[in-house]
Amino acid sequence: MVTLLLDQSRLEVVLSPIERATTFHRDNLRIAREHITKVQLTDDAWTWLRGVPGPGTHIPGILAAGTWKSAGTTDFVLIRRRKPSVVIDLVDDDYQRLILTTRHGLALTQALRLEVSEEPADVVEIAATGAIPVQKGRQRPVIRPRPASA
Repeated sequence: MVTLLLDQSRLEVVLSPIERATTFHRDNLRIAREHITKVQLTDDAWTWLRGVPGPGTHIPGILAAGTWKSAGTTDFVLIRRRKPSVVIDLVDDDYQRLILTTRHGLALTQALRLEVSEEPADVVEIAATGAIPVQKGRQRPVIRPRPASA
């Protein structure tokens, strides 16, 4: 699973050696923060794929890694099975969209709203120190049986 680092000016997607081999990328992805237009969380990243795989690895339903191209768009994809993922829409960048399997998508969305230091830090650590309230689901009322009347 990718590591997401964030500082004042950019988001860095840190790829492991195996991820670099499957995506055919030598370096980490570095995205300027002003190029990020939207971040969406999804449980099924496979529905977000568009076009055909370019350089990379594709095993349907198991792994999609690398560049995906369609008419006028280029996406960077790193999807593993059917795990929680994040879809990041970009503007004025080499890619129009990043689709990444990560369990830290919520932390990324929270960290992007906060003021961060000049040094890159993991989005999980940034979100943990931030003061963004996390909404909890509505509590169901507790139904208790009435006491038996004598």
